[in-house]
Amino acid sequence: MILTYIIIAILAILVVWAIVAFNGLVRSKNRVQESWADIDVQLKRRYDLIPNLVETVKGYAAHEKTVFEDVTQARAVAMGATGLAQKGQAENQLAGALKSLFAVSEAYPDLKANQNFLALQNELTDTEDKIQAARRFYNGNVRDFNTAIQVFPGSIIAGTFHFTAMEFFQLDAADAAAKEPVQVKF
Repeated sequence: MILTYIIIAILAILVVWAIVAFNGLVRSKNRVQESWADIDVQLKRRYDLIPNLVETVKGYAAHEKTVFEDVTQARAVAMGATGLAQKGQAENQLAGALKSLFAVSEAYPDLKANQNFLALQNELTDTEDKIQAARRFYNGNVRDFNTAIQVFPGSIIAGTFHFTAMEFFQLDAADAAAKEPVQVKF
């Protein structure tokens, strides 16, 4: 009789452990998804600022047509990107195009003094900072989730319920151009 109670107690402990482990993985996965939504909000904010910035610069530097086209095209690609790797690569291209736009603005002192341009530049800088913070938060949550599904005994529950590792949102190591300063020649 005591053996039956011991077996029932062990089974009950295992069931409770499985429920707690499963719920922990679900919570962790939801945190990853929530933090990705935070990145998405900041990216949308940046996408909304870019047309205003381009129009402001256009008024001063109309002959810099290729820079404006590059920024507009990079924005469209970034907005249409799906998947983490494609999104990261598109965001790298957009960041490079924006660097070129700001480099062009350096050649126009009147533009650098324009209040609209300064306000948009400050907004964009603030948004970039928020994107970086959201990206760090997302990557931290991904790290925690991936660790939870890879370590024993959580890996048992993760494998049983088909939890899979999430991707980090980072600069593509092959895209060295995104890490280099923009060269502007007049």
